[in-house]
Amino acid sequence: MIKRIVMGLLATVAGLGVGGAGAWGVLHFAPQLVTGHAKKPTKGPTEFVPPVEVLAPLVFADGRLSGYETFEIQLEVPQGTTEEVGAKLPLLMNAVNLRTYRTPMASGPDGMLPGLDAFRNVVMDAALEVYGKDAVRSVAVTKASPG
Repeated sequence: MIKRIVMGLLATVAGLGVGGAGAWGVLHFAPQLVTGHAKKPTKGPTEFVPPVEVLAPLVFADGRLSGYETFEIQLEVPQGTTEEVGAKLPLLMNAVNLRTYRTPMASGPDGMLPGLDAFRNVVMDAALEVYGKDAVRSVAVTKASPG
């Protein structure tokens, strides 16, 4: 009697696991079958703006200035918008400078190692302000050297 109850519970738990995994797989790999809508298309081809050098202050978490760092960045933008983005680069540099002195990016014992993720986030926030939404897809930091 108890054996039948245990087998019934095991079959129920196994069925829930298999069914849940199957549902996740369908939603993840074929959402058009469930929702009736196709996956969102990719945003199209992109290109990179030629490298730009940015001189930014490195600041400790307590607000002390550690030094300056020169970053070389490239912006990934939708194809065909490179000239428009390049024309507003001075505005982007200004927006980056207005944010970097408030963002702690200095690390290491002497504070001369920059936090690249923090700097990338600063540039993306500045790009959102200057260019608007979806104008800059990503930022590639190609070089960082003491300024």
